[in-house]
Amino acid sequence: MLTYSNQLKPLVLPEYGRNIQNMVDYCLTIEDRDRRTESAYAVVDAMLTLFPAKGDHEEHLRKLWDHVWIMSDYRLDVDYPYEHVNPEVFADRPDAVEPVRPGSMPYRHYGRLIPRLIDTAAAMEEGEERDALVFMIANQMKKTLLASANDNAEDARVFSDLRYLSHGAINLDTATVRLNEFKHAPTPSGKKKKKR
Repeated sequence: MLTYSNQLKPLVLPEYGRNIQNMVDYCLTIEDRDRRTESAYAVVDAMLTLFPAKGDHEEHLRKLWDHVWIMSDYRLDVDYPYEHVNPEVFADRPDAVEPVRPGSMPYRHYGRLIPRLIDTAAAMEEGEERDALVFMIANQMKKTLLASANDNAEDARVFSDLRYLSHGAINLDTATVRLNEFKHAPTPSGKKKKKR
């Protein structure tokens, strides 16, 4: 009967694959410390073959030895050529990212930066600098709208969205302001051209 990978224990560092993990697991079963150390060096050599050093060779080797230590669940007792990483480093988790609540971003296709720029422009005093910023924001909105919904990327819609997002502080008129014309770039087909 076949054994499928979803029936096996999850890989600690999947980029190395199941065979390297099996080699590390085998190292843990060797009782003689000298043979275990020799086997660990062979594992690092195999990892180095899969992922050759692209920069500082010593730093890369240190990283590979740390990965062997991590893949062994911090249990492999061998003569390490480097000081291995402390497991407590991985105990601290980053703060959780707050999920986007429905309704908190009415125009998600513009992203988070555009509304922040609109708030900045709305808070500025009237003048050339504000007008230039509003024009750049409107052009960026048109580009974003063209990328997400290319059939309805018109100046009137951009101005309406701009008015809504600025709570009425920025009002542009299609009769006086014309945005740049952008063309929707076709999506590459993925097919290669035949060489002649």
